[in-house]
Amino acid sequence: MPEEILDDDSILLCSNCFRDEGLRIDSNKIGVESSEECPNCNSSSGKKLTQQLIQELAWRFFVSGTTIRCEYGAAPVIQCNEYHYGKSDISPSAWLENDIKLIEEAAKIGFFHYGPRLWMVGEVEPLKDLQQESSRDKIIERVLQEYPEKLFANGTKFYRLRVNPNNPAAPEEYDSPPLEFSGRGRLDSTEFSVMYGSQDIDVCIHECRASADDDIYVATFITVRELRLLDLTHILEEDNTEFESLDMAIHMLFLAKSHSYEICRAIAKAAKHAGFDGVIYPSFFSLMRTGGHPFETSYGLSLRRYHPEREKYVGAYTIENFALFGHPLQAELVKIDSINRLIITQVGYQGHFGPVEY
Repeated sequence: MPEEILDDDSILLCSNCFRDEGLRIDSNKIGVESSEECPNCNSSSGKKLTQQLIQELAWRFFVSGTTIRCEYGAAPVIQCNEYHYGKSDISPSAWLENDIKLIEEAAKIGFFHYGPRLWMVGEVEPLKDLQQESSRDKIIERVLQEYPEKLFANGTKFYRLRVNPNNPAAPEEYDSPPLEFSGRGRLDSTEFSVMYGSQDIDVCIHECRASADDDIYVATFITVRELRLLDLTHILEEDNTEFESLDMAIHMLFLAKSHSYEICRAIAKAAKHAGFDGVIYPSFFSLMRTGGHPFETSYGLSLRRYHPEREKYVGAYTIENFALFGHPLQAELVKIDSINRLIITQVGYQGHFGPVEY
């Protein structure tokens, strides 16, 4: 670490110090209001940045801002830390060169091209086995054995959303779709009906890809008996590395796009065959809903596995969805408590910037 230890409250830069517009906007979001003059550019109007805030800005813009999603997993192209101070080796756009120097000197860090540990980009043995039909069943057997059962008590409330239903007031519109309309979701197939639900209405809107032009209706369901669900959001306790982790494999599987559906459907069918009424699984939109960053690490170690408050950390970035097998309404496993029209009146986006060259 650098010898000089600065007071965390010392103002070093401000949002007006930067030439790059993305850095200006991001620093304006995280900076603090102060009429004090910036010691670098003498501006009194810019949002002020301490060393800690500058380090946060560097991570947002250069690490999170260069993260690339792979088929499974994700990793940043650039990293930064105090050990590379004075040794930066990235090649930014011309308009970023002076900005990077300001950040390096103020935060006492350096930027470098990151060579991720291969587990971050999908080199996880159970996940690789799941992708092969010849070895898939043995991993699914482990899933059924190692993930716990979670009971939904009688009277548990959840929501199911429909876009442009033919008859919005008809309860049967909110049961699982007929087989001829199945096979488009993560867990259902043309021979396997599934009712999707959530206790988070905003996630329901995301999952249905609903827009302001749609007629949207939401049914409030209540379970009428205890239901047995396989909980795939549970964090497994393991004594192996990320490369051998079943927990990491399932985590990556449900954050992957539609190429992962075949595997997810196989797990769902196996859970049905094992006597479960459904599965609880992490929403694909969990990170967007919570503002999390995919597959965060500290010096190459997964925070999902090694965070000092692991369960709290994972829970903060996981939104639970669930799927009930068959036609739960018709089978009288659940009942409709009410149906409402849902009107979208406001949509907001939050994000941050990253470099275009590095």
